[in-house]
Amino acid sequence: MAGETNINSLLKNMTPKLNEGEYVFCAVASLAEIKPEDIIGLFREAETITVILNRHTADRLNLIYSYTAAWITLAVHSSLEAVGLTAAVSAALAENAISCNMVAAYHHDHIFVAHADAGKALKVLEQLSADVE
Repeated sequence: MAGETNINSLLKNMTPKLNEGEYVFCAVASLAEIKPEDIIGLFREAETITVILNRHTADRLNLIYSYTAAWITLAVHSSLEAVGLTAAVSAALAENAISCNMVAAYHHDHIFVAHADAGKALKVLEQLSADVE
């Protein structure tokens, strides 16, 4: 099934869901010590491998991190070809002084915000969705 591309439909139906837990971004040289099932997200950069993990997993592995995030999933099935969802969401959060890190996956978009801002971010996203005609 193809994902949604219409920006109004995406925003109206995004249904943000807060995932339980605290999440961290870690730079690692190797994935040898990390179980694949523990990885929330992974991106290979020229300098390092970035992994997104549950904070407890990172602590157990003695990994270094500097940012503890909440993870919000937009439940709408968005197309990777959709235009404007990331821009609209990040702009709404920025207008409310909330930093965000967006991750697009095959079915959904995911937003990582400072853990302390989780409740505020959910309210902003719910209001953004409600404001769509």
